[in-house]
Amino acid sequence: MVRTEEVRRLSLAGLRILGVAVAYYGTAQLGLLKQLVIGGAVVTPLWPSSGIALAALLFLGLGVWPGISLGALFTIVTLGPIHLFDIGIIAASTLAPVCAYLMLRRVGFRTELDRLRDGVALVFLGALAGMLISATLGTAMLGVGGKLGNTGHDGFWPAWSAWWAGDAMGVLVVTPVLLMLRGVRRPRAADFRRWPEALALLIVAVVVTPLATMSTLSLLFLVFPVLIWAALRFQLAGSAPYALFVSVLAISEATDLVGAFAHHTLIQRMIALQALNGSVALTSLLLAAIVTEQRNIRLKVEQACVELAELVAHLSPAESPKRWRPDRGKNPWPDRGKNPGKNPGKKPGGG
Repeated sequence: MVRTEEVRRLSLAGLRILGVAVAYYGTAQLGLLKQLVIGGAVVTPLWPSSGIALAALLFLGLGVWPGISLGALFTIVTLGPIHLFDIGIIAASTLAPVCAYLMLRRVGFRTELDRLRDGVALVFLGALAGMLISATLGTAMLGVGGKLGNTGHDGFWPAWSAWWAGDAMGVLVVTPVLLMLRGVRRPRAADFRRWPEALALLIVAVVVTPLATMSTLSLLFLVFPVLIWAALRFQLAGSAPYALFVSVLAISEATDLVGAFAHHTLIQRMIALQALNGSVALTSLLLAAIVTEQRNIRLKVEQACVELAELVAHLSPAESPKRWRPDRGKNPWPDRGKNPGKNPGKKPGGG
């Protein structure tokens, strides 16, 4: 019986690792659809696999890290012959999300993203700080392997900036969507009344976002009113998918050298993309977290009021909790104390 349980546990662990590897490889192929070639190195402004890797660690634990390494290995094999320095790239791709996961655990990160501190931790620890490891070590391995071509030291920073931006954006825009999907529940009857507003938001997003990213008039700021609307009214369920939509369109325009990103160098495009996508992701996560946190506080206060009213009803059976009116001023029991003949110190119920 013990052996059977052990085999079952190992089988489940193997399936988790294989599933993470397949998901990492599949999203890597999507990321390679929009790629930049620097010397002989291939980098992408959005690497969704980093978001997949961090989400897998948050959901399944540290034991699935071999799946990240396998997914990175499969991806490198599809790009060409594997070399010795590619081992360093695989290690960098694995080490970055693992370190990001450990830092998030250290600060008590919750996958519900229902607190402001969770949004701040995901942005600054999970994305910006954690992905420095993969960008620095990975770009160094490209230089050691001669993949930066004849650009030498001058090619390090363009490759590094593109690598860091791609990995960070993968965490900022992909991980929140996966965290949101995990918390999806069957809609209640009251939720259907919000469908007209959700449809209106979808139409506005589809119209405004391509206009903002494709226009040569630098109208990228138009995405923020839509983003704020989505975060205020639908929290993470509205803001996270929209942030991903904005990032995908912006990256597509930047790699195609059209719209607001035309006539810019590679580093300028990476800086602009990092600034836009970072601002969008930061606004999406923090605003949604603030609204969710305030809503949860209000629900807790309402629940506490209900429990207090039930406690008063239990301790004072003669006083119905329906007579309690918090909007009547300082005296919530307007009838108490009107009869001067009663002893104010006497406990309810006699005795």
